[in-house]
Parts: sequence; structure tokens; C-alpha cells
Amino acid sequence: MESYTSFAKVYDMFMDNIDYESWGTYLIELLKEYGVEDGIVADLGCGTGNITTILSRAGYDMIGIDNSAEMLAIAMDKEKSGGQYNDGLAEEIVDEEELNDNSAEEIADEEELNDNSAEEIADGSYDNSADEPEDKREVLYLLQDMREFELYGTVAAVVSICDSINYITDYDDLVTVFKLVNNYLDPGGIFIFDLSTKSKYEQIGESVIAEDREESSFIWDNYYYEDECINEYQLSIFIKGEDGRYDKFSETHYQRAYSLEEVKSALAEAGLEFVTAYEAFTHEDVKEENERIYVIAREISK
Repeated sequence: MESYTSFAKVYDMFMDNIDYESWGTYLIELLKEYGVEDGIVADLGCGTGNITTILSRAGYDMIGIDNSAEMLAIAMDKEKSGGQYNDGLAEEIVDEEELNDNSAEEIADEEELNDNSAEEIADGSYDNSADEPEDKREVLYLLQDMREFELYGTVAAVVSICDSINYITDYDDLVTVFKLVNNYLDPGGIFIFDLSTKSKYEQIGESVIAEDREESSFIWDNYYYEDECINEYQLSIFIKGEDGRYDKFSETHYQRAYSLEEVKSALAEAGLEFVTAYEAFTHEDVKEENERIYVIAREISK
């Protein structure tokens, strides 16, 4: 079953414990530290656009890429409505098939694509300029699998936050993603991504997490398969309908814990230079007990 379909509707509600502003501030600091002050940045696995929007506000021209039409519809809806999610509008966006999983061709006009700014990339399929300040960046959202994503030019940086890389559970696919990143980075461009670690998955182990709210509830059954370094969680989601009754939806998610050595090896195979890795939200060296790390790599072959 595909991930982030029904869960997309309640994702932001149940992720309200994440301090996205602090995460975004840390990411912006890293980008600037490694020379990316402005320009186009691609956000792989952008989800509902929380980090994408923060980077856009910071002056970057953003491209958000995700494999879930439902998540992207919510991201577009939130931006269009000033940060508030309107379920009806998101469903309308999906129904009108403004998103597709082939390429950007149905969202963007190839003749207008270049590597100068996101405003020049977008062809008007999503335009909120009438409601936003003149300096507001317009985000281009693309429905694409990160293992096959296509852009029409290079970008100053690629970022991938909130466990998106962990969803790549096959090592060869990880190399493929890294090769695509390398292909679309400007000369010397920067790639920053985070990873949940083996230590985190081991601590969660086999467990059940549940949360009950007025409009929605979920039950999270977690399993960690140490031999394969695969973390599986089965979500049962209960969403309150207009008649007051709750509809049940189920999804299964798989993530893989990669060692830092595996990541370095995949980066090298993809032609990227490993620069450094940090304990999340610090500049400290990675430790075995870290639950989340950030990895920084650089394009070196162009």
C-alpha cells in the first residue's frame, strides 16, 4: 500500500511536536556556511512543504519534489491559503490532475525553465502572487519519485530532511538518488540530508504508539528488523467524517537505517564528495548513540 495517502490529511496535525522553524534555521545556517546564500534549492521528499516554505521565506527559489500527490496537494494548498490547510482545495488540486508522476511537463513550461529563479520556472499552474508580497518566492512543486526525478537545469543545492532518505530501502537505489543529485547540482553545489539512525530504530524497537485527538486518532505499530536494518511501521488512522463517525485507513511504511560508512560509499559511487556529518542540530561529530545525523556532500565532477 502506498505511503502518505490517507495519512497526508492528518500529517501536520500529528507532527506538531516538530519544531520546523528550528530545523529550518539550522538547515539555512548550513547552506550559508557552505556558500549557498541564494539561488535555486530542490527539496527532495518535501512532503507538505514545511521546510520548503521556510527556505522560500529565507530567499531561496524552491522546487519541492515528492512522490505523494496528497502531500503535495496539501503543500500547495497551505501556501496558496497563507499556511492554512483547506482539505477541499487540496482534493480539488488532485482531482484536476495538476500533479503527475512523469515529469514537470504538465506543471511547468519547458521554454520558461532556466536556472535563475523559481518565478521563471513556474508557468502559472500555481500562482499566489496576487495575495503575497512582491518579494515572496513562488514554489514549484513536482510529483516525482526521488529515484527518477527530473529537472530542467542545475540547482545551487539539494536538501532532503525529515527521514526522506531513510525511505530509500535499497542500497542501489540510494546510489541512484545520489547520482541524480550529482547530475542536477551546479558545479560545487551542496547536498544536505538528514538520516534517522540505527540507534533510533533500535530504541523504538517493537512498540505501539497511539494518539487520540478530537478530529483524528492513530495507532502506530512499530517493528525493527535488525538483520536487514529495516524499520516497519503500520499505521491505523481514524479520521472524523462530516457525520461524526470515524473512517479507518491503514498504511505501512518502511525505512532503512544506513551506517555512515554505507552513506560515504554510496556518495563516492555517485561521484559526490563527502564533506562532513554532524549530530543533528549541532556541529558535533557523529556518535554511535545519535538518533539523527546530518550529512553534507559536494558536487566535484563538473
